[in-house]
This record gives sequence, C-alpha cells and structure tokens, in this order.
Amino acid sequence: MKTKREITVAHSPDADDIFMYYAIKFGWVGSKNIRFKNLALDIETLNKKTLQGIYDISAISFALYPKIKDEYALLKTAVSFGEGYGPKLIKKKGSKLKRNFKVALSGENTTNALLFKVAYPDARIIYKNFLDIEKSVLEGECDAGVLIHESILEFDKSLVVEREIWDIWQDLSKEDIPLPLGGMAIRRSIPLNIAIECEEILTKAVRIARDNAMFMSKMLIERNLMRVDETTLEQYLNLYANENSISLNDLQIKAIDKLFEIGYNNGYFDELISCEDYFIPNEYKELRSR
Repeated sequence: MKTKREITVAHSPDADDIFMYYAIKFGWVGSKNIRFKNLALDIETLNKKTLQGIYDISAISFALYPKIKDEYALLKTAVSFGEGYGPKLIKKKGSKLKRNFKVALSGENTTNALLFKVAYPDARIIYKNFLDIEKSVLEGECDAGVLIHESILEFDKSLVVEREIWDIWQDLSKEDIPLPLGGMAIRRSIPLNIAIECEEILTKAVRIARDNAMFMSKMLIERNLMRVDETTLEQYLNLYANENSISLNDLQIKAIDKLFEIGYNNGYFDELISCEDYFIPNEYKELRSR
C-alpha cells in the first residue's frame, strides 16, 4: 500500500481561515497521495514561522511574501482581500493623536503594519496578539491600535475609528483596487506534482465551503471552532471568505503587485517583484501528462 505524503498546513484561528480549510478536515475533500495535517496560530506567529521555513503550507500576510519568495511559492487560493473595508485604526472617544502616538499593531510583517508605517512614520509601535489590541487601548497602554479579523465588526463603544486602513491603501495605491491582506504560500522544496495537487485540493476546499456556506458555518459553530455567533460569522465570511477567495483574479494580482511596489518604494523590500513570477507553474501537469 502506497504511503501518503504528509503535508502540514498552518492557518490562523480566525473565522475565514478555518472556514476555507475545514472541508479537508471534515473529509469533504481528500487525496490518494497526500495526508493533510493542520494547526492554527495567530497570523504574526505564522509569518515568523514561515520566515524560518517551518511549515509546508502556511497562511501569510501578503506583505511578508517578498521576504520569503526564494523559499516559498504563492498559492492562488484561500485569499482574503478588503474591498471598501479592512483593518481599522481605533482610539478612545475624545482623544487626539499626537504625531508620535503609541500604537498597537498585530505584527511586524502584516499588510496593515506595512501600510500603517508608511502613513505614520513617527508613530511608536508595539506588537500585540490581535486579540489583545482593543484591551491595550482601553487600558491606556497605547493611544491607538489597529484592529483586524472579527474585531473590526464589534468593539467597545468607548472607542472610535480614527482611520480606515482601506483609506490609507487608496491614498497610497492611487487606484480603486482591492486591499491584499492574506494568502497562502507553499514550500518550494515540495515536489512540483505534489505542490500542484495541494493547490488543487485547497482550491476545491474553499469552493466547496462557499457552495455549502450555511452548512459549513453551522458545523463550525456546533464544534466551538468560531469566536463569534452565527450572524456575525455570516457577516465576516461575506467580507473575507467570499467568492473572490476561491482563486486569485487579475485585479487581485494587480493589487498584490501594487502592495509590493509600495513596500519597495518605501524601503521595506530589497527587490521589486511581480507575483506572477512566483506562482506554481500549473502547466507542468499538462506537459507531464503528454
């Protein structure tokens, strides 16, 4: 009997990542050649682990990718974009932010951190688990914080939005294109035929989850895998795990390249790259079958 190759998939514990992966966990999608093992960690931990080359496949912030491009290829599926929305810079009501205000961000390598640092170069930054950012502002540890994930939908009434990261993105990109937040990367050392199959299975998992969104959501809630209720979950998934999450389209690819350009022009990346050069060459499968 042929032994299946084990592939570790690391994703965040937030609703969209779990929703997009769990068709595999529930056995709705499978493979004769691959056995998937998954674990959930916060996005900045995933970014750091991917810098170390720890996992076969990992969710990442798109702003991290130029730093790992030699070790990881970009997958075209399980992506999250903001389209008129995204992370929020919040502060206490009635407060005014000084030029060098202290702010809590969810991680050094996140997309929101890159855009924030370009927009607010004098801010004093500390990094927190995204679940602790609201508390940090409420308790006065920081003057402001950038909320991500489900936190953008519900936060304390004593807090207000100072600025949307979406608005910063619009100002910097100078185009009406979606905001690239998170995607998936796969280790280059994985044989190409296995890598192609991994992308196909993950794509199918996201598509099946979307096609069965109500049933999938109910199963996740019943198993206490969600931090939000059913109504909030539906709202959140419509933002970050929607039809445009199944496979990258041309406009999304253009937006990722714009993010790379902004990072390069502001000294955060050593090289200007185009993500088209870093996808898995799926044409290999067709050539191999001839």
